Amino acid sequence: MMFRPAAAGAAALSALALAPRAMAQAPVEAFYKSKPIEMLIGYPPGGSNDVYARILAQHLGRHIPGAPGFIVHNLPGAGSFLAANQVFSASPKDGSVIAIGAPTLAIDEKLGTPGARYKTAQLNWIGRISPLVNMVMTWHTSPVKTIADAQTTQATLAGTGAGSTASIYPTVLNNIIGTKYKLVMGYRGSNEAMLAMERGETEGHSTSWEALKAAHPEWIRDKKISIAVQFSLTRHPEMPDVPAAVELARNPGEKSLLEAVMAASAVGTAFFTTPGAPPERVEALRQAFDKTMADPAFRADLEKVRISLDPMKGADLQKLVMQVADLPAELTEKLRLIYTDKQ
Repeated sequence: MMFRPAAAGAAALSALALAPRAMAQAPVEAFYKSKPIEMLIGYPPGGSNDVYARILAQHLGRHIPGAPGFIVHNLPGAGSFLAANQVFSASPKDGSVIAIGAPTLAIDEKLGTPGARYKTAQLNWIGRISPLVNMVMTWHTSPVKTIADAQTTQATLAGTGAGSTASIYPTVLNNIIGTKYKLVMGYRGSNEAMLAMERGETEGHSTSWEALKAAHPEWIRDKKISIAVQFSLTRHPEMPDVPAAVELARNPGEKSLLEAVMAASAVGTAFFTTPGAPPERVEALRQAFDKTMADPAFRADLEKVRISLDPMKGADLQKLVMQVADLPAELTEKLRLIYTDKQ
């Protein structure tokens, strides 16, 4: 007889505790029920970032209150600056736009790279699917196969936008350890750049390991390419014999510079929404992202295209991006010098 009132009281307390969450959830669900989410991709179709974004768009909506649909757009240009600038300045500040851009967005903003008109710390970061390890590869006919070769012999690399990692990383290596990579700019994304390498227009290209695996796994299997370096803090487990860029430093000063640049590989395939988005919608997007990362259907789709999963939560990603804003002035000035192509 006495148990029932106590149980009823506990149930009432539980309901009261859950009430604020339910009240917050209701307007979020109503908002997302009424309109689709725009997925903005700062790259051309076909590359690894495009693949990641499109697979995410297929699954993320199921985990967002209101289950919104997605409209996917590619907005390539200036190493994804066009997309980042649009999200920062022109997109609705309501949580209805999610974008992916270059992992170097934060450092480009810090260094004042031309065309970077956004504030990465003010963007709301939703989450990361995987780190993004780039590397330099050369076609099997090129005499430049190793970093030692590249320090003595020039090799042409197909480049994309000035703000893209395909251009930034080789330039940094040229300016720090004296490699002689010569960038041939103007290719629209990694697929076009890899085709140029295969046709002999250039000797090589710098792109992500994931993009290479997805587009041309046979090049790896048949040894059609040589990989000289991977742009990361540590060696990727699938490239144990390829040196990480930080290993090439010849002194502590070079190491600190390379570590600052290679931190972008940890940002990786990261997604963000606009500044000023309502906090409850940002939180809903972050929670939905985390649920998607554990979704068996999402994971299966990644496995089908041979790309990896190593997620980071939105709050942790936000902290990582903000660390770049706190780089010491002296280190920032040194970075500014090595980011400039001196060819």
